[in-house]
Amino acid sequence: MRVIDLSHTLAPGMPCYPGTPAPEFHPLSTIERDGFSEQLLTLSSHTGTHVDLPSHILEGGETLDALSPDRFAGAGAVLDLRGVSGGVISIGQLEPFLPLLEACDFLLLWTGWDRKWDTPGYFEGYPVLAPEAALWLARFSLKGVGVDAVSVDREDAAGYPVHAGLLRSGMIIIENLAGLGALPATPFTFCCFPLKIAGAEASPTRAVALVNEAGA
Repeated sequence: MRVIDLSHTLAPGMPCYPGTPAPEFHPLSTIERDGFSEQLLTLSSHTGTHVDLPSHILEGGETLDALSPDRFAGAGAVLDLRGVSGGVISIGQLEPFLPLLEACDFLLLWTGWDRKWDTPGYFEGYPVLAPEAALWLARFSLKGVGVDAVSVDREDAAGYPVHAGLLRSGMIIIENLAGLGALPATPFTFCCFPLKIAGAEASPTRAVALVNEAGA
């Protein structure tokens, strides 16, 4: 089995959503002084590659500790949407992938935007789902939708309609994915297990794809 990493590395000074503080790492112990190493990590729950839960947007929505681990793993499918024009993914651009949509648990939207990671352009004009496309996706039995951009909504979108449309249906959202171009067209298992944090609306995750090699 091959494991494909789909996550950005957490590090001090890394790119973060506008207004979100960058993570800070502080040493608590060192091998030289204490015989072991330990760090204090200070970071937002939306740092780097992360999952959004219903309580991120919806009053009374499910929090992270209320969800079972199986909500964060399942059959994955990647859609090549690098040719999307205008920065908005419409229903019409999703419809050709209907067989994949009906067979997967996690839909990963490959726009190629992660190539702009660690540049100012990563936060400007990134591709997003049209609100009506999010509601259309909510008709399917999906566990989640993932994107290789900073958000599924524009920063100035009133009410964050794409978040609301997906989360209200019970899905989770995975943002800031990386390396979706390495995924095969053949079936794979997608995993995005978060930390089990009480009452959390989001958490960083080590998102990966598990691919069965031929003959394995």
